[in-house]
Amino acid sequence: MSQSDKPKILVVNDDPASLLALTSLLEQWAEESHYEVLAARSGQDALRQVLRHDFAVILLDVNMPGMDGFETAEAIHQRPRSADIPIIFVTAFLADEIDRLKAYQRGAADFMFTPVIPQVLRAKVQVFVTLAMKNEQLKRQTEKLSQRTTELTATNKRLVREMEERRAAERKSSAKDEFLAMLGHELRNPLSAISSASSLLGMPGVGAESVARARQIIGRQTQHLSRIVDDLLDLSRAMSGKILLSRKRIDLGKLVEACLDTFRATGRTNGYQISAAFEPGWVDGDATRLEQIATNLIDNALKYTPSGGSIQITVGREYDHTVLQVRDSGVGIAADLLPHVFDVFVQGAISIDRSQGGLGIGLSLVRRLVELHGGSVSATSAGSGAGSIFEIRLPRVEAAHAPELPACIDAGPAKPSVLLIEDNDDGREMMATMLASYGYPVLQARDGLEGVRVALAERPGVALVDIGLPGIDGYEVARRLRDDPATRALRLIALTGYGLAEDQRRVLEAGFDLHMVKPVDLPALLGQLAEPAPQPATPAL
Repeated sequence: MSQSDKPKILVVNDDPASLLALTSLLEQWAEESHYEVLAARSGQDALRQVLRHDFAVILLDVNMPGMDGFETAEAIHQRPRSADIPIIFVTAFLADEIDRLKAYQRGAADFMFTPVIPQVLRAKVQVFVTLAMKNEQLKRQTEKLSQRTTELTATNKRLVREMEERRAAERKSSAKDEFLAMLGHELRNPLSAISSASSLLGMPGVGAESVARARQIIGRQTQHLSRIVDDLLDLSRAMSGKILLSRKRIDLGKLVEACLDTFRATGRTNGYQISAAFEPGWVDGDATRLEQIATNLIDNALKYTPSGGSIQITVGREYDHTVLQVRDSGVGIAADLLPHVFDVFVQGAISIDRSQGGLGIGLSLVRRLVELHGGSVSATSAGSGAGSIFEIRLPRVEAAHAPELPACIDAGPAKPSVLLIEDNDDGREMMATMLASYGYPVLQARDGLEGVRVALAERPGVALVDIGLPGIDGYEVARRLRDDPATRALRLIALTGYGLAEDQRRVLEAGFDLHMVKPVDLPALLGQLAEPAPQPATPAL
């Protein structure tokens, strides 16, 4: 035990001879009993020592000039840190009962009379030294226990957090597995229908009505596959912040009304009681993305409302917001699932009725698109079987001024020839056949190098170029055609399965005039082909 760790004994006496006698006597046993002896010659000196050290016991002379022993004891015990130090009063006079009472009231632990009997002094001091050592040991044990408790608490919190993270990861993994299984199911259904319809077209003796029906099935199921891919890509872009909005002032009421008309035209609303009220509600938004929002909400209501049920669709104004609300009398949403209806990978797992198909990511996409527009989306339901209400709130803007109607123009020139550069033989053949049926002369090339040669030899008006070509890719095709004066003015349209904003940027930087994602919407492509060819730029002198 170091000197600083040993219990300390303070001897206070104004008489030098008595002070020396007591300290010398105590120091005889100091090494054996593991304590240290300090001395003070007055009450003031004793108080200074108490401020610097902790003591196991104080031997305090009663009769001292100035501040006597009683006053010194009272001052020592008034200080919180030294209030519990035991004090043994030492006096040469036999104390009467009044003096004893006075001493005990000031915190005295005991009395000793001089001349001191060494054995008695050693016994009494040893009791307090041992007690001090035990208290110090308990204090250290308490500190270690407190430290250990803190460590165990931190460890327990870490373990609880890791368990929660593991459970969350397992739930997410399970949800992803269910989602992938559902994706496989949703892809196989239309692929099976397309395969069967294609086989039917090749069978001998098939009637015209069956052929027409097979073609309708192929077209419808192809659109369904396209919607699945679009939803997946759009959700991925929205979650990664890669959707770029093309904003303009739009009347949300008219936009939602047009979406509802599309559902009616395709027969999706047959068998439902549809009520709609559309007030003018102008917002600053991307028309394509707002149509996705409205379409997904209406589709969701139709999907989860039994035939004969009612659906109410309204657009109105509320303070500074334009509000779209879709209310249905369908299957509703259970209370424990309501907070998760917009979560990714959760919607499919909580769907009650999968009979209508779909991946169940439409509501996740709705939330992301609404947030990109600076709006909010909410869902409410009284529970299973009680229907549900979905509400979109978007910042309202002033109405746009009506544009002036363009003057009538004469019919355009003859349709330009189209060079189709595509390495997929079936895709190239079908696209060429469709364009030819609309009166476009079509040239074909199956790779990039052949496409450049045909373009230089035939000088078509438009080139539809796939990006992922063998030999040289579509980007290099565009660069070579732009570098050659003979084909510099050629209108270049990229037809590709890559649809991210980064892909569009690369396409335009390579020299293309337009970026279109496969499967290409035929009316949109025909509209682009009808656009006048760009004028070649005048070379700088």
